[in-house]
Amino acid sequence: MNDALDAAAEFFNLPLEEKMPLLSDDVHAPTGSIYGLQILTCFQVINHGIPLSIMNDALDAAAEFFNLPLEEKMPLLSDDVHAPVRDKMGNYAKAVHALQMQLMEAILETLGLNFGNLQKELEEGNQFMAVNCYPACPEPDLTLSLPPHSDFGTITILLQSGPGLQLLHKKNNWLSVPVVEGALMVQVGDQMEVMSNGQYKRIVHQVLSAKNKRLSIASLHSLPLNKIIGPAEELADEKHPVSYNDFTF
Repeated sequence: MNDALDAAAEFFNLPLEEKMPLLSDDVHAPTGSIYGLQILTCFQVINHGIPLSIMNDALDAAAEFFNLPLEEKMPLLSDDVHAPVRDKMGNYAKAVHALQMQLMEAILETLGLNFGNLQKELEEGNQFMAVNCYPACPEPDLTLSLPPHSDFGTITILLQSGPGLQLLHKKNNWLSVPVVEGALMVQVGDQMEVMSNGQYKRIVHQVLSAKNKRLSIASLHSLPLNKIIGPAEELADEKHPVSYNDFTF
């Protein structure tokens, strides 16, 4: 995991003109370089096929909601992301679900696993949209908006309006993630670490307070709640014993 975060730190510290040649719009591109497989546990994707207008509409819908008085918010709360009052968010949710399928296909291929064996469960799995508003803080150095944690699912795809996200680096150092317009942040969760028998590591992250208000839309994806999750049989042998117990949610 430290090698992955070392690679991420090296990448994020590069000037923009040196980053761009390393970015690819092909989720199936070779992943043998330091900027491929080694940082696949946390990376930003561009040219992902989701129009910037749909991403901005989702952030606008979030901003409009959080700006409402409490009594006007309550009637809009719903379990259905496709309800009429959530058209903008619903369009983004559908688009990011399709992107999740592409990313999971690529990740499973790097592990040598057959995507077809999990395709139906991934399509019918859970998608939880966590829409957060972090108010402007006059003394951000003295506060923490969201404490360190990892996400429970396979992957999380994050859309954010401004900086604040940090990833846990070795020796308990925190790596700040820059915001790239049009890019989405992808983080590996607990389920993927277990399924890969530790080849992919979950990303511990936190959110700092900032002087400017920040919005984030985290699309957390997981296998069905009744699915028994454990290391894939193909990834366990004498040299790589099973490192995790089976579990469900």
